[in-house]
Amino acid sequence: QVQLVESGGGLVQAGGSLRLSCAASTRTFSNYAMAWFRQAPGKERVFVATISWSGGVTSYADSVKGRFTISRDNAKNTVYLQMNSLKPEDTAVYYCAADSKRYGAQRDYDYWGQGTQVTVSS
Repeated sequence: QVQLVESGGGLVQAGGSLRLSCAASTRTFSNYAMAWFRQAPGKERVFVATISWSGGVTSYADSVKGRFTISRDNAKNTVYLQMNSLKPEDTAVYYCAADSKRYGAQRDYDYWGQGTQVTVSS
């Protein structure tokens, strides 16, 4: 069982930046591919970014490409999401997810965090 705890959310003005963190409670963090998803009010949860086990491969949703950066520190059991040039439409609850089998935009990750709220004001 892996527990994921997100942090770093908050209220920011449009054009600002935030960095989300997701800490994993496992000694084998490098065995898990990681991803970030988000869910806006009244909408389904959607893929944001993913990173492979070593961090060598990343992929992004078109809506955040060039503005968001996913990274990981396997020594700290943590994955990050650096969010720049934030827009009001980025407002959502952001979730991190872990999977031992694959990385990507699929939703069937093994483990999920509880989410952190990001609100971008115009």
